[in-house]
Amino acid sequence: MNATFKLSRQGHHQLSKGRGWHLALIAVIAFGLSGCGINNIPSFDENVKATWAQVQNQYQRRADLIPNLVKTVQAYAAHEKETLEAVTEARAKVNSMQVNSDIINDPAKLQQFEAAQSQLSSALSRLMVVVERYPDLKANQNFLALQSQLEGTENRISVARRDYIAAVERYNREIRTFPGRIWHTVLYSDMPLRDTFHATSEDAEKAPEVDFQ
Repeated sequence: MNATFKLSRQGHHQLSKGRGWHLALIAVIAFGLSGCGINNIPSFDENVKATWAQVQNQYQRRADLIPNLVKTVQAYAAHEKETLEAVTEARAKVNSMQVNSDIINDPAKLQQFEAAQSQLSSALSRLMVVVERYPDLKANQNFLALQSQLEGTENRISVARRDYIAAVERYNREIRTFPGRIWHTVLYSDMPLRDTFHATSEDAEKAPEVDFQ
């Protein structure tokens, strides 16, 4: 009985030892694979989504400023109806679009979103030209505060777009080059190449000029 028990304990010990080596081998393989970039594609994809969320955040910040901006300008230049309506309508078009993280998987919708934002930028630029004709408006403290916020937001939009473009370029490059191309084929074939921002008008990458000093 004792001999049988002893053999049983030895067998259990050997089995546990074998499992330990097996787990250690799995850990070594996993570590080696991580060093080969197996996690790069999903990691870079998450970065693309995060930078896109920041683009959306800054565009929303701009949209939130516009009603007060239009109201302030209207108080001094009510007869500039066409320009004011153009800004309001462009903002409404942007807000009516159903935009979420999935839009970066649809180049056509992304292009439509870009075009709508570009139209809003153009309308804002025309509004700022109109403001030049109204010295009292340019000296209004509320307008000056809105001008400063808008200028800062336009700069943030430019930075957010730049970061998104860089994130997409890094993600796409990983998929197209070795060894990422192998991992994409074997594990991540459902993750597509992503489209990026494209200039929709001349000098579209530049923020609208809002400095009236």
